[in-house]
Order: sequence, then C-alpha cells, then structure tokens
Amino acid sequence: MDTILIIDDEKNYLLVLEALLVDSGYEVITSDSASKALEIAATHDLDLVITDMKMPGMDGMEFLAQLRSREPDLPVIMMTAYATVEKAVEAMKRGAFDYITKPFKNEELKLTIRKAIEMHRLMQENRLLSEQLQERFQFGNIVGKSKAMRNVYEVIEKVAQTRASVLITGESGTGKELIAKAIHFNSPRRDKRFISVSCSALPESLLESELFGHERGAFTGAVTQRKGRFELAHGGTLFLDEVGEMSPALQVKLLRVLQEMRFERVGGNVTLQVDARLVAASNRDLHREVEIGRFREDLYYRLKVVQIKVPPLRERRDDIPLLVHHFLEKVAEANGMEVKGVSQDALKHMYQYDWVGNVRELENVIERAVILCDGDEIRPQDLPEELFQTRLPDISEKTTASESNSDLAEDDGLLPYFGLNKRQVKAINFIKKNGYITNDYYIKINQISDRHARRDLSELVNMDLVARIGKGRSTRYVLK
Repeated sequence: MDTILIIDDEKNYLLVLEALLVDSGYEVITSDSASKALEIAATHDLDLVITDMKMPGMDGMEFLAQLRSREPDLPVIMMTAYATVEKAVEAMKRGAFDYITKPFKNEELKLTIRKAIEMHRLMQENRLLSEQLQERFQFGNIVGKSKAMRNVYEVIEKVAQTRASVLITGESGTGKELIAKAIHFNSPRRDKRFISVSCSALPESLLESELFGHERGAFTGAVTQRKGRFELAHGGTLFLDEVGEMSPALQVKLLRVLQEMRFERVGGNVTLQVDARLVAASNRDLHREVEIGRFREDLYYRLKVVQIKVPPLRERRDDIPLLVHHFLEKVAEANGMEVKGVSQDALKHMYQYDWVGNVRELENVIERAVILCDGDEIRPQDLPEELFQTRLPDISEKTTASESNSDLAEDDGLLPYFGLNKRQVKAINFIKKNGYITNDYYIKINQISDRHARRDLSELVNMDLVARIGKGRSTRYVLK
C-alpha cells in the first residue's frame, strides 16, 4: 500500500484529501505544519508528499528544499492558489513533481498522484536493476556444463515462466541465491524487484518485522514506520534464504501469507495485500525437519511446489576448470592484477580437493591465490595448505573384502582399458570417485603387497593413464 503525506495548515483540506485518498486505497498521514511534516518524513516510509505552498512558519518552498536534501527521490506535489502559480512553476524547477491549483478536481488530483508514484517506483526499480544487471544474474553467470548443472538449468527455464513457489536445496556455498536470481531474471517479473532476506541472520522478533514491516512504536526501538520485504517485493520475487531456521510461530504467519497474500505490519491493524513470487532456500533436509517436528508439513509442501537440488562441487568436479577460469578473470580484473592462468599441478590439487565450502570456498581460494601469486600463473605454492590434506574414505580390512565386489571393481561407464588387470581398473574407478589414490590405498583395496602395488601403479603411469604427483609416502596418482 502506497503511503502519502499531506501538509496543509487548513484542516478542512486535510480532512477532505485524507477521505478522498483513503477511499482510493492509499495510506494517508496528515500534518498541519511543514516542520512537523519533516519529522514525519524522517520516521516514515513514504511514497509521495502533497504540500500546500503558502503556510505560516516554514512555507512549501522551504519545506521542499529541506526534504530534497534528505530524500532527493521522493516526489512532491505542490498545492497552490491561482495567484501563486508562478511560484509553483519555480518549485518544479527546484525538483517538485507537479502542482495542482485550489480548488482542485478529484480525478485530476488522483491522476497526478498515480503518475508521481509510478515515476518514483520506476526510478527505484531502474536504479535497482542497473545495480543488479551489472552483476549479470543470468544463466551465463551460473558456471557449469556438467550433467547435474544442465538438469538444474532445465528446471529453471521451466519454472521461471510460472508463479509457482520454488524450494532450492543444497549445501552452503553451492550458489542457491544465484539460482533464485536466475529464476527471477528469466521470469515475467524481471522488471520488478528481487528482494532477499536471510532467515538465519535475525532473531524471531526482528525477522517478523523484516518480513512484514512495522508501525512506529510497535516495539522498543521502532522509532520509524517501515515497510517489510513482502511489501517491497510486490510484483516481483521474495527470496527467503535458510528458511529452515524460521521459528514455529513465524512459520504459521508465513503460511497464512502464502495462502492469502495478505498480512498486517507489526503493531498495525490495516490488512495489506501483495503479489510476490516466493523462492525459498535451505541447506537443511526440510523433509527430515518435518519428520522430527521442527518444520511445519503444510508449509513445507506450500514452499516445495517445485524443488531444485543444487549439487555440491565434489559431485560435479568436471565444472572445476570452468569455475576456476571464471573466478580467475573476475578476481584479477577486480584487483587490477595480471594473473592469467593456473598451472596443471595447481589445477590437479583443486580437482582432488573435497570442497566442503563448495563454490564459495573455491572462489575464496582463487582470490587468495591471485593475491599471493608472484607471476602470471597460479602454482601449487599459491594454494592454501588444506588443499594438500584431502582425506579419502577410511578403508579398513573389514570393508576391503566387501568392496572387492562393489562399484570400485566395476567399469562404471569408463572407456575400456585394454591390457589392464582388474586391480588397475579398480584403482582408476577409485580415482574417479575420490580424485586420487595413494600406494597405501592401492594396497588396501586390492589386498596385495607393496611391491605389486608399486609395479601396477608404475604401469599406469607408463601407459600415460595416470600422473604421479609428489615423492615418497606422500605420492599421489591422479587421472590424466
């Protein structure tokens, strides 16, 4: 609901205007002096101001000047008598949107108000879109050509054109918000706002105010009226990140809003209606949260009209070179550095690492490496120590026998390796799953001697199927 502040020292005009605009669906605040109006403007979220030109004390021109210094984009309509039209024109030159003469025609006034509010909204949206388009939240900014990511793209393309609620799941750092923005910017709502709020960053009381807004004095510290994220997302998309962190009480309120798209601000009694498309994300297993009673089942299914599962980076290692190149260009340009590439040895270490922090961790590693790099290429010594401490699955004697008939011994869709024994095929598949293998792991999964293990691995190196990295007990074997 748009909020209008009306200023006039004639109380009859205030009453008439307030009744007219309330009937037209606006939220109206009135003031009989410009000085009081400045205080109101400082404590309320306004969409338009209508002020009389001639008033005792501070007049309309002085009010306009002071308001412009605080709220340069807030539209102002001047009310004036015929005798002061010249001053009204001067006010427009100083930034007023328009003027109306007293006595005014109701329809003319309402048309001017609609134009002013629409202009204000377009200015805000254009500024927001300009900032967002600079970051290019399109498919092209979601890096990945693996099968898992192609599946994600297909779902985005289909769901973006609908009004359906979307639940995005995946581990922290996988890019869930980027997926949400891709849905928004490829939808019919692309010209409206994308509003994001983190449900884990705020306590329950503040999160409720953040979502639904509050009236002045609704709680301690609420010194101004504030519109909530649902209101701001009207016509666009609201993204609720980490929705699984929301309290049970707030889950009930969210469910009601999703069902009716109606709500009241905290401390208010006016019911507001919005049209916002909801996209939620969680790194928790919400189905499991429902089973143990921590998340409402009805809300879960309301959010999960369509679900998009974002795969962790370790499940799409083929995308690592693309991501590395993308982040390298981005970071080098942002820091004005001439790092142009990554050595093969450094890339192998990145490929072998588990990336618990997923894409976000990879981006941080690349940024660190670019800053520390002495040349024009990132080398292993530029990478953090944790990349050299990858932990492979624990293989004990108890599990070795059962794994001999597991997928470690299967071809797993690899191209046939003619001339290889079963132990070597098993090792290649082990590398495919875990990034690399060591001599000790080769011994354990094949139950052979150290001498036989070294001979088999050397054969794989000589056949140019794997590469040997390091020396001694830290030697690793990776696919070429």
